[in-house]
Amino acid sequence: MITILLDSPVPLHDQLVSELRGLIAQGKLAVGDELPSVRQLAADLGINLNTVARAYRELTDAGLLTSARGRGTVVISSVEKGRGPKSLSQQRLESSMAGALADAKIAGISLEVIQAIFKKQTEIIWKNP
Repeated sequence: MITILLDSPVPLHDQLVSELRGLIAQGKLAVGDELPSVRQLAADLGINLNTVARAYRELTDAGLLTSARGRGTVVISSVEKGRGPKSLSQQRLESSMAGALADAKIAGISLEVIQAIFKKQTEIIWKNP
């Protein structure tokens, strides 16, 4: 369910946060779903448990998860709580997309392929036919 590339230049923490956010956005992790314990997920992925704890903490701060000692970590929302003006979320999105698009161009991927990928991913996330 969660894929982490140990040899990627993207930090493990960022990969894990991105994977979990994606699963929540796609509805594969729904409100009320329990996540593996920090220790279990770290062992399953072969990464440091502090990396998992930091990712869980970031998503908890965003209002997507809640953690309680002895009770585990649970998805509590599929929408981030407001942490400032909407423009900050939009700036983060634009920055992420700019990086991904630059990577695609450098890799020689055509604009048509990028547009097809974008369409496919929006259909997956928003469940449009």
